[in-house]
Amino acid sequence: MKFLDQKIAPLGMGCWPIGGAMYSDGQSLGYTNADDGDSIRAIHAALDRGIRLFDTAAAYGAGHSEKLLARGLKRHPDAIVVTKIGIAINEDTKELTFGDTHPDRVGPAIDQCLGRLARDCIDLVLLHDNGLPVPQAEAIFNEMEKAQSAGKIRAYGWSTDFSENAAAVASRPGFAAVEHAMNVLVDAPRIQRVVEQNALAALIRSPLAMGLLGGSYTSGATVRDGDIRAGDSMVTAYFKGARANPHFLDQLDAIRDLLTVDGRSLVQGAIGWLWAKGACNIPIPGARTAEQIEGIAEALNFGALPPEVMETIESLMPRERETSPDRAL
Repeated sequence: MKFLDQKIAPLGMGCWPIGGAMYSDGQSLGYTNADDGDSIRAIHAALDRGIRLFDTAAAYGAGHSEKLLARGLKRHPDAIVVTKIGIAINEDTKELTFGDTHPDRVGPAIDQCLGRLARDCIDLVLLHDNGLPVPQAEAIFNEMEKAQSAGKIRAYGWSTDFSENAAAVASRPGFAAVEHAMNVLVDAPRIQRVVEQNALAALIRSPLAMGLLGGSYTSGATVRDGDIRAGDSMVTAYFKGARANPHFLDQLDAIRDLLTVDGRSLVQGAIGWLWAKGACNIPIPGARTAEQIEGIAEALNFGALPPEVMETIESLMPRERETSPDRAL
């Protein structure tokens, strides 16, 4: 897999979970049980197993994820760092206020990310507003190009699930990647076509359906209080009332044996499904412990699911719509 002219493994580590607490209007948008020591060990475990791409955002933990990543990658300048801007943060209160998308804010936001990441240059900066109108996004990308010319970033892209948005900006010279939600439960063929037609990288957000595809959330298991997946007004459909959504659990049960073919775990099968869907796909599953990322990284030893397995999975899965059931965080 080539990304930004570097050959890397087609797998990254998502750093939303290690950010810890963050809130918007009193609603938790973070994960519980984040521990800084565990987070650093997870980053090192990822590196040890061949993962070189780390996906974070200014919003994750209101800056905390970026700072942890700086610590974990201190002796690894060759690691590829992806971060996102466009959501206003308060590092003291851990509050996210969104809507930080004025072009004048792009330069300062990138400088702040550079400071938290302790880097002179960021490999890839993404616009973090999923549904921003294209003209406003274009103004932001114009500013990102200035940062690129100044040597502060190597490339830029958009974290969006709207194929028309991605298509409108895909031909820009510095535009290198789209980050979008996709997993075996929720396919995304339209935006995948945009990525493939424009030779972009697809950073796959929610490849494990926010943990549901890990297999530990059975019909009776509940998510801890304070976790984004436990909130009553939560923005994802994978979990309802702090429990895994029965609709998705039924779908998982129908394909469980297919995902675990040849000794794969559910996680490894879910990653293999994404690789089989497209050579441009770089899943970025979130992890907060070394054990989690070690299990994920084992998918590299199995590779893509076989064609006959993919065909059977598609025959069993309802593909009613192409919309993301989660917020673009």
